[in-house]
Amino acid sequence: MAARNESTRRALVLLAVCMAGLILPLEYTGPAMALSAIGNDLGGSAIALAWVVNAFALSFGSAIMAAGTLADLYGRKRMFCWGIGSFTILSIIVSCAQDVVFLDVMRGLQGIAAALTMAGGAATLAQEFEGHARTKAFGLLGTAFGLGLAFGPVISGALVEFFNWRAIFLLGAVFGALAWLLAAPRMRETRDPGARHLDWAGVLAFSAMLVVLTFAIMQIPAHGWRSASVLALLGTAILLFVLFIRIEQRQQRPMLDLSLFGDRRFVGVQLLPIATALSFIVLLILLPLRFVGVEALGTGQAGLLMMALSLPMLMVPFISAMLARHIAAANLCFTGLLLAGLGLIWLAAIEVGSDWLAFCWPMLLIGVGSAIPWGLMDDLSIKVVSVERAGMATGIFTTMRACGEAICVAAALAVLNSLLQGQLAGALPGDNAARVAAELSTGNFAAAQSSAQPLTAAGLMSLYSQAFKALCYGLAALTLSAALISRWALRDRAPAPTPHAAPRTGR
Repeated sequence: MAARNESTRRALVLLAVCMAGLILPLEYTGPAMALSAIGNDLGGSAIALAWVVNAFALSFGSAIMAAGTLADLYGRKRMFCWGIGSFTILSIIVSCAQDVVFLDVMRGLQGIAAALTMAGGAATLAQEFEGHARTKAFGLLGTAFGLGLAFGPVISGALVEFFNWRAIFLLGAVFGALAWLLAAPRMRETRDPGARHLDWAGVLAFSAMLVVLTFAIMQIPAHGWRSASVLALLGTAILLFVLFIRIEQRQQRPMLDLSLFGDRRFVGVQLLPIATALSFIVLLILLPLRFVGVEALGTGQAGLLMMALSLPMLMVPFISAMLARHIAAANLCFTGLLLAGLGLIWLAAIEVGSDWLAFCWPMLLIGVGSAIPWGLMDDLSIKVVSVERAGMATGIFTTMRACGEAICVAAALAVLNSLLQGQLAGALPGDNAARVAAELSTGNFAAAQSSAQPLTAAGLMSLYSQAFKALCYGLAALTLSAALISRWALRDRAPAPTPHAAPRTGR
């Protein structure tokens, strides 16, 4: 009976963490589908609306390493409960926002609460489960996280169409409250007895670096890659990163253990979330903008079409975790990223205005390929450190995931904007070309058409198709490069040769 009760307790703890792992990423990708509705309701500039998504991603990414340290120091259960409780309250506040700047600030605080939740929850799973059971637990968490990211646009599109954008955040409050109710009475408190104080200097330097870098990327379409303002921001980001490294080198127990980056397997694991950000996350943001703004699909139709990309996340991560018992994880990850890269090349060939079935097959291939490493990444990320420092390992990996997603999305939008400007440069004056490119890249086709005379709608669609094709080829090249490098880095080390004793010779 005691064993059965303990098994039930662990299952409910896993359910609580997976529930959080489902709703937190949904609250990241979902609002991208609602930006138009939020702008119509609250107003605000294009940059202010972009920060509805970016504020959450950046605060989450910059806080996750600190959250891992706090979980090790003050307790994994405490951080999870504080995080998911704060997230629930903030979701209610965001749903009542009457000003876009206030909404942006609350979204930043939501990201911090999400970081505390994920660091505490993942480290708790590492303590509750061992061996193959831990692999299965992290496979389920990866599945939940992937479902939240993938179905965010689908669910948000339905909520916006049938209710309004505020329902997206109220849904987050409901799931957050359920996760807290499940976890609070059942989680055991664990901590790292060797953990020390929080590295505030490192947190501030790293957070400032991320904000400055993202702001620089967002300024590129308006000012150009070589403008003084962009170069100054990029230079500042580099200096802040160097400062962060120096701070961490002087810490007795650093927030970021730099020595881990001397292990090629650890580096290979960190490449996986960057690769899936390039092949999967970027499309979660860009494709809804294309489908609704350029292809002229309704919000609900676009959400249904996005399911071709999303549905593989329902089962493939869990299946890949099971296959890892028989097939090397490095081979599985390589195969998945290879499929995703080929899917991006296929997607590049789809012109604007094509039949919806033409989009489904390459999107499905990308979804399957991206989902294969998704089910393995979380467990791989903590195998290189002792279980007592699971919070630190989880923090580093989740930081790479969150920062990679935020930076890749911002960079992809900037590249698409720049490609469109290049396409329009010969047909429109410079300022007008920049304006039309910005409107096209964010899916505002009607405004772009009104500013693009004498270009016709068909001409604009053709230019958009060419720019999107070039972007997909670039994403494919980067994804395939990451596949090759991670395959090399994650391969098993050859066992050391067994020494043989020299034969004795008699006299």
